[in-house]
Amino acid sequence: MTRRVAIVAGPSSYRTPDFLQAAALLRIDASVVGDGEFPAGHRGLEVCLDDLDKAAAEIVAALPDIDAVIGVDDQAVLTAAEAAALLDLPHNPVGAVAATRDKAALRRILAAEGISQPDFRTAPPGAVSAAAAELGFPVVVKPTSLSASRGVIRADNAGEASIAENRIRAILEGADLPATAPLLVERYIPGDEIVIEGLLGPTGLEVLAVIDKPDPLEGPYFEETLFVTPSRHEASMQDAAVRLVERAVEELGLITGPIHAEIRIDAEKQCHLIEIAARSIGGLCGRAFTFGLLGESLEVLILRSALGLRSPDSSPARPSSGVLMLPIPATGTLTGVAGIEAAREVPGVDDVTITVATGRRVVTLPEGDRYLGFVFAGGPDPDSVETSLRRAGHELSITIDGEEVRPPTTLI
Repeated sequence: MTRRVAIVAGPSSYRTPDFLQAAALLRIDASVVGDGEFPAGHRGLEVCLDDLDKAAAEIVAALPDIDAVIGVDDQAVLTAAEAAALLDLPHNPVGAVAATRDKAALRRILAAEGISQPDFRTAPPGAVSAAAAELGFPVVVKPTSLSASRGVIRADNAGEASIAENRIRAILEGADLPATAPLLVERYIPGDEIVIEGLLGPTGLEVLAVIDKPDPLEGPYFEETLFVTPSRHEASMQDAAVRLVERAVEELGLITGPIHAEIRIDAEKQCHLIEIAARSIGGLCGRAFTFGLLGESLEVLILRSALGLRSPDSSPARPSSGVLMLPIPATGTLTGVAGIEAAREVPGVDDVTITVATGRRVVTLPEGDRYLGFVFAGGPDPDSVETSLRRAGHELSITIDGEEVRPPTTLI
């Protein structure tokens, strides 16, 4: 009997086509439910994915013969959990998912359980500078609900904190969110950052990848660029990070499906939880990671897990792999991307995908919420993968408003 899956995705999701491809490979009938555009050639059911509106979950639950509900991105995970609950399908508790969508709520839950994370305060309008001074500079100021580093700003003094507050509140207003909402102020933790990508199931957390972020994320904005796996940190450090994530998952009450966690490692080699989400890695980054002898995609593993199907092999298909994300280098109209073929010819590079069409307006962080594109590479070890990605990035030349602007990558 054909299995049926509802794939719930936000309007800016990159991921829907990859989940549809995974469903086709597994011979699963997939229905797309979303808020906005749908993949070319595929009809979908349009709903409003407002976290405060449960009508979307009821619409998903009314689809016939659904065996699993997948929330693709941050905007979709709460609706997906609510729909799965209505259908009595395996799902994370709605309250646990809601906590991952509210950064302040997440911090409060983790703090109550003594889980290592940045010291923090929540600040109503006009109070960010005072909260930052109480914590001690530098701090990171962020909205509680946005994702992909949007609206995340470092402040090194009271004046910068006030400027950051005004800028973030303008971003919230532009996103049709309450501009007067409390903001989260966190003590900045210097150090390396790694990612734990995993799947939750009956036996707990299965770690699919421990991923390094080789480029330092020091602010004032936090554009992510390089992801490379496996991690080059000591095994004991990776184990400590995994244990921290396991504790956080347990205290939040997450029990099933993908998780994506970001960890800071400070100068004393202590791990601090920065983020945890009830979804897999964002953008097109999942394409960098394949599993088993068949080289199955991350999306295939997620669909198998959601349907209670055992994956034949979830070990990495290649010794090392990675992705270079291309942040928007300037605000304006994208007028061209040169060097794509040269980047593809760099040894180790698998592909270069530009995700913004020429002629479209692009916006830098912290206001922007999209990447220009992605470069994928594989190789015998993390060092060679990182070298391939940096060299490919160096080949690319971006033109915005007719002026050449190179992406922020350098040769090793």
